[in-house]
Amino acid sequence: MLRKRRMVRNFLPDPIDEDVLARVAASAMRAPSAGNSQGISVVVVTSAATRQKIADLAGESGYVDAGFDPWISGAPAHIVLSVSEKVYHDRYQEPDKTDSAGAEIEWPVPYWWVDAGAAMMTVLLAAVDEGLAAGFLGVHSFQDLKEAVNLPDDHNPIGVITVGHPAPDRKSGSLARGTRPLDETLHFEAYAV
Repeated sequence: MLRKRRMVRNFLPDPIDEDVLARVAASAMRAPSAGNSQGISVVVVTSAATRQKIADLAGESGYVDAGFDPWISGAPAHIVLSVSEKVYHDRYQEPDKTDSAGAEIEWPVPYWWVDAGAAMMTVLLAAVDEGLAAGFLGVHSFQDLKEAVNLPDDHNPIGVITVGHPAPDRKSGSLARGTRPLDETLHFEAYAV
C-alpha cells in the first residue's frame, strides 16, 4: 500500500460510496495521539458548492491556468483535517500528565501538529487501501477554510485531502527532482556527515 501512495491531482467525477468514505476519514482516528489527547477532528465534504469554495480558497484557478486539471473542485470528496491545541493543553493538565509540581509540561515540540501530520498520512494510506486516490493541499486562508466547514474556534485546519477515483493526470514537475539518495538521508546510530 505504501509503495502505491502518491499525490493524485485529477479525479473521475464518480461519487464515492458513503461507507468507504467514512472508513477513509475515520482512519485519522487511528493515528498516534500524544497522551491519547485525541485533538484531531475530521470534516468530510461532498457538496459541490463547498468543494468549489475550498478550491477557490486554495487558488485552484492559478493551478488550472498553469495547465493542470481542476483537481480540487473536481474531486468528489474533500477531507478537512483539523487539530485543537487546546485539547492537548487540557489533557496535559490532568493529574496523570502533569509534572511533579502539578504543572503542565513544557512542550519542546508542538505535538498536536505532529499528530495532525500522522492523521493526514493515515487518511492518504486508507484511501489507497480502499482502491481510491488522494492528494493533499494547503489553503491560503485557514480562517476562511474554518468558516467554510464551520470549525470550532479552537480547531485549526492543517489542509485538505482530496479523495476520489484517479483519472489520468499531468505529473508534477517536482517529480523530475527525483528521490534523494538514501546515503544522504538514512543514518544508523548517529547522523553521518
